[in-house]
Amino acid sequence: MSLTDTSKHSNCSAMSDVLSRIGDKWSVMVVGMLSRNGTLRFNELKRLINGVSQRMLTLTLRNLERDGLVSRTIYPEVPPRVEYSLTEMGKTLQEPINALWDWTAENHHSIIDARDIYDQRQTAVEAAEPRKIAYARGQ
Repeated sequence: MSLTDTSKHSNCSAMSDVLSRIGDKWSVMVVGMLSRNGTLRFNELKRLINGVSQRMLTLTLRNLERDGLVSRTIYPEVPPRVEYSLTEMGKTLQEPINALWDWTAENHHSIIDARDIYDQRQTAVEAAEPRKIAYARGQ
């Protein structure tokens, strides 16, 4: 099936379905960390991904495993050792995810600057026309 014709509802639905999984912040971080570090244990991933809760990491890994992007290997030891790695399909995401990481590193300062300029402009507009802004907001 080709997804090139975006006028077809089924193509847009397929794209939305996939992007809802691989496009969320934590999935990108997990795939990126597994891509850059290889096989990792849960706590190693948690340490590498700043700000992720144990529950969110668990849910993200479970969903990525369900979609066939991450492999979970349990070793029968005491305590059990569990490792996560990218599947062959997951590895096909390495190039686009790494490109996104590199693009982010390259452009983050410009984005912060653009936000500051936008926020300053919005503050100036609100200060110059407080009645119009309040009316537009329904106040």
